[in-house]
Amino acid sequence: MAGYLRTAVLLAGMTALFVGVGYVIGGQQGMVIAFLAACAMNLFAWWNSDRVVLGMHNAQPIGPGEAPRLYEMTAALAARAGLPMPALYVIHEDQPNAFATGRSPQRAAVAVNTGLLDMMSEREVAGVIAHELAHIRNRDTLIMTVTATLAGAIGMLAQFGFLFGGRSSDGRSNPFGPIGAILLIVLAPIAAMVVQMAISRSREYEADRVGAEITGDPRALASALQRLEGYKQGRVNEAAEANPASAHVFIINPLSGLRMDGLFSTHPKTENRVAALEELAGRMGPPDTGPRVAAPRPRVAPGPWSGGGGRNPWG
Repeated sequence: MAGYLRTAVLLAGMTALFVGVGYVIGGQQGMVIAFLAACAMNLFAWWNSDRVVLGMHNAQPIGPGEAPRLYEMTAALAARAGLPMPALYVIHEDQPNAFATGRSPQRAAVAVNTGLLDMMSEREVAGVIAHELAHIRNRDTLIMTVTATLAGAIGMLAQFGFLFGGRSSDGRSNPFGPIGAILLIVLAPIAAMVVQMAISRSREYEADRVGAEITGDPRALASALQRLEGYKQGRVNEAAEANPASAHVFIINPLSGLRMDGLFSTHPKTENRVAALEELAGRMGPPDTGPRVAAPRPRVAPGPWSGGGGRNPWG
């Protein structure tokens, strides 16, 4: 509940910032045009968000015939979460990571890197998948789209203020003058980005909590987060570096040099997330068995990430 309250407060703050920028600039025409343009761009991004982000990272769809164990685990976890089975994708990337996308639970997808499947235990993979399902159940894609819309509108309004040079579009003087207009274009988008990042961090904590409740095993996700953070060192995710705007969708920040729990970080510090999960584990008591697949791993044809000739660890 605290996570939802914080998100609501931050969204209200961003809305107030948008209204304040519009008030400073004045001129209904410029404000309306900027707002409609930002809404149109972000509506397109939201409607196509799943295809866009999956395409950015060259994610390949997989089904029960290619990865039956992973598919069976995800289906069991989705049932526990009260969600329809999401589409599953694999990304041929050595850096272990995962993300969820889609504008609704009915259009959701979960993508996992091959590095995660190669390096994580089955228990840890279940924790990661549950975290991504929590994002879907919490409709975090919608929340982050709303913040992106507001942040984009604030940035466009700030540019209008700079172009008007201290005067509104209807000729009235900007109450802050030319210097105020310059400060506006610099500070308003930064403030919007700070709020957007804060909302992103808040949603990660909430997804950790809900994901741990889905599996009934908070320490599985805590262990996975620690290993993901450690294993990503020295493994550059080229697709993420080329598309840094998509960094916030991953369970662990895939970018180099952005591991601080600061104003401009899309993710909380991993040690802070682990500490929160350990505290939750203490309250929940011993973990339940969770939806794990107990059957021996069968020998199957090489999977889409095996590189040929090997056993598919999730076959």
